[in-house]
Amino acid sequence: MTQNFRASVTRPAPVVLGLVGLCALLEIAFTLAEMPFLQFDSLRRVAIVHGAFWPGLLAGWEPVFPGQRVTMFLSYAFLHGGFLHMAFNMLLLLHLGRQSVARLGQGGFLLAFALCAIGGAAGYWLLNGSEQPMLGASGAVFGFFGMTIFWDIQVRRKIGLSIDQPIRLMIGLAVMNVLLWFLVSGMLAWEAHLGGFLTGALLARIVTPTPGHRARPDLRDR
Repeated sequence: MTQNFRASVTRPAPVVLGLVGLCALLEIAFTLAEMPFLQFDSLRRVAIVHGAFWPGLLAGWEPVFPGQRVTMFLSYAFLHGGFLHMAFNMLLLLHLGRQSVARLGQGGFLLAFALCAIGGAAGYWLLNGSEQPMLGASGAVFGFFGMTIFWDIQVRRKIGLSIDQPIRLMIGLAVMNVLLWFLVSGMLAWEAHLGGFLTGALLARIVTPTPGHRARPDLRDR
């Protein structure tokens, strides 16, 4: 049991690799389509029109297809603004996904990704106030930051250690968002980051009420 748990922490689970691979394949396809020898740059635009999170759709805009007002709360997380945007998010997801799978199982990881992405979209919609589209997996990624920090604080309190380190990490994440917001001239969806983070922390509080709680082995191996 101990050896299996350690392996799941050190090696990304298939579900994490599959999710990362899907996002990478989509971005590679969009990037290749924009190359001069293909000149099919409309592919990314079509994907954004159909899959990005459009706040205007919740304010009376007509959807492109039935159900878009619902699907966009999740589909935006699989689209990115460029290869570097995708790579940064996927590297963080690979790192944070290990502990989440070990705690929640592979099915739980997928559910957490979906819920944190939805929470990120909700945060963007409630706090941004613009009609600009939003895309990227960072809302879900910050959800896993929220879960990881919650678990760290939970364990530290249980064994009587200081919680200074996770608090410093939260401060660091906030400072990083401020710096990135200035670097990209305000084109950072910090609202999605905050919404995802709070969703992840709340989810961890609900599904792992005690420091030693983990998914059952049969769920973890699926």
